[in-house]
Amino acid sequence: MTASEAVRADEAPAPEGAEPRRGPAPSPDAPSPDALSPKALSPKAPRPVIRVLTPVLVLALVGLCLVSASVGAYHIPLGDLLASLAHKVGVGGHALDRVGESVLWNVRLPRVVLALLVGASLGCAGALMQGVFGNPLAEPGVIGISSGAAVGAVASIALGITFLGTWTVSVFAFVAGLATVLLVYTLSRAGGRTEVVTLILTGIAVNAFAGALIGLFVFFADNAQVSQITFWQLGSLAQATWPKVLAVLPCALLGLAVAPLHARKLDLLALGERPARHLGVDVERLRLVLVLVVALLTAAAVAVSGIISFVGLLVPHLLRMAAGPGHRFLVPASALGGGLVLVGADLAARTVAAPAELPLGVLTALFGSPFFFWLLRRTRRKQGGWA
Repeated sequence: MTASEAVRADEAPAPEGAEPRRGPAPSPDAPSPDALSPKALSPKAPRPVIRVLTPVLVLALVGLCLVSASVGAYHIPLGDLLASLAHKVGVGGHALDRVGESVLWNVRLPRVVLALLVGASLGCAGALMQGVFGNPLAEPGVIGISSGAAVGAVASIALGITFLGTWTVSVFAFVAGLATVLLVYTLSRAGGRTEVVTLILTGIAVNAFAGALIGLFVFFADNAQVSQITFWQLGSLAQATWPKVLAVLPCALLGLAVAPLHARKLDLLALGERPARHLGVDVERLRLVLVLVVALLTAAAVAVSGIISFVGLLVPHLLRMAAGPGHRFLVPASALGGGLVLVGADLAARTVAAPAELPLGVLTALFGSPFFFWLLRRTRRKQGGWA
């Protein structure tokens, strides 16, 4: 029998009553047909939700930024604020009096812009962490990245290291944050996957170790250095200046620009590591790149604001509940939502107890901790326990 006759015989229907021929068994590593469906490959939020939620986030963020720049111990009417902004860009308007101009441009606007950058960085980093680890409980602060980055910043302060000038603290925070996230990622993996419980317990251990290191630096630091270290522990934007904005801006913009480029691959990774590999995703390379992006965003935020927890946990999860798991929407929307949350939190921190100012990190933890507890119990209940 020739090869062509064998092929035709194999394709011919089986005789009546005979057992039908069976092809070769599918590979256990091959993705299932359901996993290759267009819907599974490209999870998207419902279009009406995206069309409504995206402009709502943008408008709310712009409006809250204007309110935050207007409200404070020295009130600046919204009309005068807009006039001053228009005057600065040369499209009309008028300048304020000397005190008003100084308060607006040297105090309020640097703080608002810094809150926007820090919040966007933390929100985007949280969305990436949850996508990389495949669970909604991952967040840079919860698993110790923020604490690790703070150790680097505190070490540079306590040891008086200034050889990189104004970039010293940021560089040390970045290196320490990167080392921390790699450590947590390595210790959390078992059997080719990362378990939620292991992730959280590893984060607890790393946070405790980072706290011990910070305590040692405080013990050997002088009074001026202790004051600066306290800033990192509590988290605050009270010392916001334009130079600090310019210091964090390149890191934040680079991370926020690179993150959405990997949204499609994160959607494929959500199917599982093996299906993602069969669909052309280099999983290890993807995770390494995104780990670097998370470390960059988190370190940049910590370098100028100190430890601010739960923004990266709360914002992406709420957006996922509202609009679905598609990362092409979730990643940029988390940046918008993070900026919105932190601008609002900073406004509350400096107005709720005026003339005193609440530490921003304390305020976010105060509201984020109950949400995390609810999310932990909800996830455990859905999975029927951790065992």
